[in-house]
Amino acid sequence: MSVDAWVTSQGQAIDDALRSLVEVNSFSGNRAGGNEVVARLVGLFELPGLSAQRVPSGRFADHLVLRSKGQRGEAPVALLGHSDTVFPPGTFEGYRADGGLRRGPGVFDMKGGLVSVAFALKALAGTVGLDALPPLRVVIVSDEEVGSPEGGALIRAFIGGAQACLVFEPGRGNDAIVTERQGTGSVVCRAHGTAAHSGNAYWEGVSAIRALAKFVDGAEALSDRASGTIVNVGTIAGGTSKNTVPAEATAGVDLRFQTAPDGERLVATLEAVAAKAAAAVPGARVEVERGPMRAPMNKVPGADELRRRYGRCARAAGLSDEEAPRQGGGSDGNTAAAMGIPTIDGLGPRGRGFHTHDEQVEFETVLQRTRALANFLAGFAR
Repeated sequence: MSVDAWVTSQGQAIDDALRSLVEVNSFSGNRAGGNEVVARLVGLFELPGLSAQRVPSGRFADHLVLRSKGQRGEAPVALLGHSDTVFPPGTFEGYRADGGLRRGPGVFDMKGGLVSVAFALKALAGTVGLDALPPLRVVIVSDEEVGSPEGGALIRAFIGGAQACLVFEPGRGNDAIVTERQGTGSVVCRAHGTAAHSGNAYWEGVSAIRALAKFVDGAEALSDRASGTIVNVGTIAGGTSKNTVPAEATAGVDLRFQTAPDGERLVATLEAVAAKAAAAVPGARVEVERGPMRAPMNKVPGADELRRRYGRCARAAGLSDEEAPRQGGGSDGNTAAAMGIPTIDGLGPRGRGFHTHDEQVEFETVLQRTRALANFLAGFAR
């Protein structure tokens, strides 16, 4: 049986596998749910010639690394994904078939992509055999949605020397293949003041919220459409009651930039903005705490050829082989590209609504992406 015919015969099994992953909440901070999803992934990837290793985490669910021996002397092929989602327990749950669509948390970002990888490898294990391929390194991290603070190092440890890296983040609307992404980062700004009763001792207090507000105004003013720099203050918390001068306030800040030096300069500039905000509120202190940073995903030698080679398989599966414009969002593909590995991304199924309660995939494209990957990897077989 051909790879294509085998995938077609597995439509119900693929649907059932996707349901199994989506029905369990795996929010980045939900270790129990995330570990259950990892356990289900271990079962899904249980194949002859493929070993699984759960890498424990102190903060998140376990990360998962899968390896095959493959042909000796060949450089590995890396496949990257993540098991976590952005939805806290109780905010968006369940899996629903809606005609040709499948709906649910993570169905698009990116459990659909993980299912495609699993069934592509199943197809190959049952046809050419995994040992006929280059060594495979499949890394599925559990913290991508919060910047891969652990996952980035894990990826660097396991895919070094790979000849190619494929990333199964959600597919673009026209199935275009992602070859470039902006750099991403985050900081936390913490403002400190002095608490006081707002009626009896207002003038003795120092408002951390006021200082933080000045920081927010200066930080967001750094966003610049022309240069592609984005500073987004996405969360704010502070104070204890309306009649207390707030002693503490915190803001979570997302960063986007075009080059690694741009990212470093942006963090340094935010530190200067924080100092200026503190000076504007006598007695306040404002600090910037650096979070995870991802270098931009830029093309390296071999990336265009990788895109063309995969693109032929995508086109044969009924998908587009176009190249996407540079993307604003980052992924673990940024990490692989920064290692000098030819990398392509956005190889998950087509859908819409990721990070929203309208998240959905077009189920037929799960099958198409599975065929495309299986045939791409089969092209390496000797």
